[in-house]
Amino acid sequence: MDMATTIAPTRAPTKRRVRAVLSWLHLWTGLTVGLAFALVSLAGTVLVFHVDLLKLQHPQLAQHEPVADGRVLDALIARWAPEGMRSLDLPRAELPVWQAYFEDGHRQYFAPEDGTLLLYRSHHDDVLLFLHEWHVELLGGKAGKEMLGIFGWISLALILIGLYLWWPRRGRMLSQLKMHAGPPVRRWLTWHRTIGVVLLPLLLLTTFTGVGMVYSRGFQKVLVATFGGKNVKEPELPASSTPIDWTNAIAHAGTALPDARLARVSVPDPDEGVVGFRAQANGEWHPVGRSTVSLSRDGRVVQAFDATSHRLGMRMSQAFYPLHIGAVGGTTMKWITAFTGLLPAFLLVTGFLFWRRRRGR
Repeated sequence: MDMATTIAPTRAPTKRRVRAVLSWLHLWTGLTVGLAFALVSLAGTVLVFHVDLLKLQHPQLAQHEPVADGRVLDALIARWAPEGMRSLDLPRAELPVWQAYFEDGHRQYFAPEDGTLLLYRSHHDDVLLFLHEWHVELLGGKAGKEMLGIFGWISLALILIGLYLWWPRRGRMLSQLKMHAGPPVRRWLTWHRTIGVVLLPLLLLTTFTGVGMVYSRGFQKVLVATFGGKNVKEPELPASSTPIDWTNAIAHAGTALPDARLARVSVPDPDEGVVGFRAQANGEWHPVGRSTVSLSRDGRVVQAFDATSHRLGMRMSQAFYPLHIGAVGGTTMKWITAFTGLLPAFLLVTGFLFWRRRRGR
């Protein structure tokens, strides 16, 4: 007997068994974990337009000039730092108010002219922040974030298994991409697999970058070890009680990186020696920027770092967040990212309908 004829019959049943197991995993994982994946992704679709929806919901936030007044900043820190304020986004064209972040997760918004409190938000009373907490940690804090990471890995496996199950024989690529109107079993199957395969790159991008953010430290270590780069540590200065002239600090920080936009300031502890700013340099994708400026309390610049000078590995790790939220590529990419967030729900529904029809229900 020919060797090929003895091996081929053995391989065929093995391949069928593997496909049957993977098909079962794809179905039941999709109908269980896929539900959480779909709900998280739907929240992400809304959050792509977080700032736009926030201004639509609270138009008073957009009725200001984006001016970062050091005297107002000084008053805000003196008033709210004792109550847990840890950092503030400086007024900018997109959101021309001070946006303050607090230790317990709530946010407050202040007028740039005089520091008047305009809005208080937390995930308990604000739909957008509720969706944000669900999207980043399943409303469960650190444990929820870990669970989200596990769901993310499972979702990546689910996507790749689906690609394997779809992969056609040679010469049948176009027929495998055809979508049918009926009968129902064929309709839901072809819609599910064709849309999934055609838009697979977008789905993989958003899922992989989401997992990358959950495990950012691990991904960063691997990328830096492979492609180079390193973290830039904030300089250490002796503790000091010297009052900070915030007008002077903003001016000096702005000239330290003249082509960058100052985006965020960290609220220093009462005796902390370093005053830290985040900035967005030209060419940076991150909406807040990863460039940094560090000053002493008397306004002396002790370190200024342009994040665009990072080596490839660090730049890759810092690209996860802007790619995930659609901050790269302007309005078009924003809408594409939002649309991608709808795909898991579409795949869940079409997969479920295919399963029901196949069972004759």
